[in-house]
Amino acid sequence: MTREYPIIRLWSKGSPPVPAARDGVILSFLIHRNHKEIAVAVWRALQLYLRAIPPGSLGWYDTDDGDILELDDKSWEVVRQQMLERPRGQSGRAGLSESPGGGEVSSGFFFEYRGRPLDNPFDTDPVCTVSFAFPTNYIQGNGAEHLRALALELARELPFNFGYASFAIISSHGMWSAAKWALVEALLARYPGLDLHGIESFGSILGTRALGPSWLTFLGQPLLGQLGGIDTLRNALPFPEVSLLPMDGDRVLVTLDDWPDPIDTQTKAIPPQYRALARLMEPFLFQYEGEGLPLYKHDTNQWLRRFL
Repeated sequence: MTREYPIIRLWSKGSPPVPAARDGVILSFLIHRNHKEIAVAVWRALQLYLRAIPPGSLGWYDTDDGDILELDDKSWEVVRQQMLERPRGQSGRAGLSESPGGGEVSSGFFFEYRGRPLDNPFDTDPVCTVSFAFPTNYIQGNGAEHLRALALELARELPFNFGYASFAIISSHGMWSAAKWALVEALLARYPGLDLHGIESFGSILGTRALGPSWLTFLGQPLLGQLGGIDTLRNALPFPEVSLLPMDGDRVLVTLDDWPDPIDTQTKAIPPQYRALARLMEPFLFQYEGEGLPLYKHDTNQWLRRFL
């Protein structure tokens, strides 16, 4: 069994236009630990991802000076050093993508990591972020259960506080921001189950808060304890589509449906299990605070509460 998904192709506003974003599935984890504590675990998770996707799917890497270069045996060592052996060792980052842009379709596979120190005086409430992207045809070809099993395998490597997997508008390097915003906004309004990948934008401010429910929702500490633990989750989510899988380290994987659901509001209502989990998570959802917020912060607050 497979499932049909909307085909999304967004192009940049420039001339000539280049591919900016596409449909896919994003898997992201937020880890409230110092980069030095988790870098090796993230490197192991990257090796799992590489073994799970078609050989050669990641062909380009980000350099420290902002360039994008082709991956070869020598540059893989550069990537390893970017993540594990920076001179000061307090932070690390890596970006790997299927293509640097151009052609007819933007990158479907990519990996992004940003490791931070928790005591960075320039960050409000920092967190390390790691994301793995898959084009839609990956889940259609391999099945949702395969991707769920892979997500669980990756999660077991990472000491996450929060994580999720969702059907999404995906683009490496945040290229979706180069597309016409009216098109992005229309997609998000129609499909509340559609994530807009941009996890790194929350990396300096999220701390241990949540970003809302998704197809797969990974809950670690302290968030799971704040929600009341697994028993409270079971009581709040008495739906046949929902499963809860306890994980080591007092964590849990909440699966809200058999397949990731973009939730096309032109044909259906928001499923009740999404609303129920959102209500439970509401006190711990990230929100920008203050009066007179810029429009983008106001819109972000509304979008994060879209299931309430």
